[in-house]
Amino acid sequence: MKFKKCLIFGAKGQLGTEFCRQLGECAVPVDLPEGDITNRFAVEEIFSGVKPDAVLNAAAFTAVDAAEQQPAVCRKVNAVGPLYLAQECEKRGIPLVHISTDYVFCGTQKREPLTEEDEPAPLGVYAETKLEGERSIQKTLENHLILRTCGLYGKLGANTLGNFVETMRRLGASRRNLRIVNDQHCTPTWVPNLAQAALWLLENEKWGLYHTVDQGETTWFDFAQEIFRLCGLEVEAGPISTAEWNAPAPRPLYSVLDTAKYHALGGPEMLPWKEALRKYLES
Repeated sequence: MKFKKCLIFGAKGQLGTEFCRQLGECAVPVDLPEGDITNRFAVEEIFSGVKPDAVLNAAAFTAVDAAEQQPAVCRKVNAVGPLYLAQECEKRGIPLVHISTDYVFCGTQKREPLTEEDEPAPLGVYAETKLEGERSIQKTLENHLILRTCGLYGKLGANTLGNFVETMRRLGASRRNLRIVNDQHCTPTWVPNLAQAALWLLENEKWGLYHTVDQGETTWFDFAQEIFRLCGLEVEAGPISTAEWNAPAPRPLYSVLDTAKYHALGGPEMLPWKEALRKYLES
């Protein structure tokens, strides 16, 4: 790795933990409470003390429904914090890797994989603040990587409550009947695949915006069915609609991301989602 000191914010989450694992001795992990990206002075102090030559931001407010009740907090983490990081990186002439989301699309624009050129149309506080974070970085720092991804699952970090796969495994082992949303089309992504892609892009200085998700598309219902099958869990799952689920925050009904721009560069392949899920469960 040409970048020998990579400062990782959100280092105790799923993705931050994987960044640390893949970077090894090059990783300088920070997380709450000291690694608070919403505190400009704390950010400045960390940069000054560490003197990194690259920064990776895996910190985010990802509780989509809670964001509707805590919009100010969500905006500080997802929009203001990334701006502070970009400003510090710009002052020091170092790159920033930032993780964004498929939620920047409303899900009704078209029914084919969305490219980096498609115009975002976020719905809800979480989606709006993530897009604001993207645009703040783009305006502030030339050498940036913004990676949009979806439905991350991987080894749980110290600050990770869970992920969809582990939730389905837990519920599937204790309940015989489950109702799962079947009209949200997306591509859940295994964390090691995303981390590997991010670090390859950083190493090769391929600055810009990229869609980095596993390949193919599914719904949460079909994804859960595959989890149950691979785990040998006998669950009678019933499909429901997003409207029936009636969650506080809106979800995109179609947010499958097109990874052609990333794959055209020759980076490590984002795996087909079924293969990635199998590898995760085997690991």
